[in-house]
Amino acid sequence: MTSFRNGSTDDENLLDAARDCILAVGWRRTTMTDVARRSGVSRMTVYRRWPDMAALTTDLIDREFGLDDLVLLPPSATSDVASITSATVEITTRVTDHALFHKVVDVDPELLLPYLLEERGEPQELALAALTDAIRQGQRHGDVRRGRPEVLARSVLLLCQGFVLSSATMADGRYSERIARRELAHAIAAYLA
Repeated sequence: MTSFRNGSTDDENLLDAARDCILAVGWRRTTMTDVARRSGVSRMTVYRRWPDMAALTTDLIDREFGLDDLVLLPPSATSDVASITSATVEITTRVTDHALFHKVVDVDPELLLPYLLEERGEPQELALAALTDAIRQGQRHGDVRRGRPEVLARSVLLLCQGFVLSSATMADGRYSERIARRELAHAIAAYLA
């Protein structure tokens, strides 16, 4: 399937409609028919682009959370610990703060369980591939510590998932989102250095 980034502006309108539907009623209650209706096109137009809501949602997540930012940074920008840390914390923050993430947590939290306990989804695969490449480049330049890049990347991703899913449980007068981001950056940088 071609990524939405190679699609037309119509694809962007369909993704906007999908986002609006999910924000209105949640992922589980959103159908391809709802997306078509909201965007003013036929169901077949939506189905020609995506075979089902899962595929549409994957492209929506890619667009909304900016996972490609890790991939699209020039190699020189992702080759040092500071750049890897900064990009990773930025994307982690984007996910944590995003209205779509909050809607899933509030309305359809069970949808997250398979991706936390059993398997990786496409967004996790994208993040993992980008982190692995960035870490490999950083190792070539001597800035990232030795070790198998895919192992280091998986550990960083697990750390980020913990912050995304659980940092709100730690928030109180002594631990804010700003502190959580700072500590996540420290943890990633110390781990990779």
